[in-house]
Amino acid sequence: MAREQRREGGLLGAIHTIRSWPARINEFYRETRLEMKRVTRPEFKQVRATTVVVIITVFFFGFYLLLADTVFGRVIDLLVKRFRG
Repeated sequence: MAREQRREGGLLGAIHTIRSWPARINEFYRETRLEMKRVTRPEFKQVRATTVVVIITVFFFGFYLLLADTVFGRVIDLLVKRFRG
C-alpha cells in the first residue's frame, strides 16, 4: 500500500514538474532580462588600463618563465653530464 502511494506521488510529482517547465522557463527569462538591465559597461579608459596591465603581466611572466627554463635547463644538463660519467 505504501509503495503504491509512493509510486503515484512520484509519477504525479514528475508530471507536475514537466507541466511547470514553461512557467519556470518564462520566469528565468524575465529575471534574466531584469538582471541585464542592471549591467553596466566599463568606460574605455578602464578597459585600456586593464588591457595594459594584462599585457605587461603576460610579458613579465613570459620573461620569468624563459629565464627559469634556461637556468634550470642548464643546471639539469650539468647534473646529467656529471653523473653520466
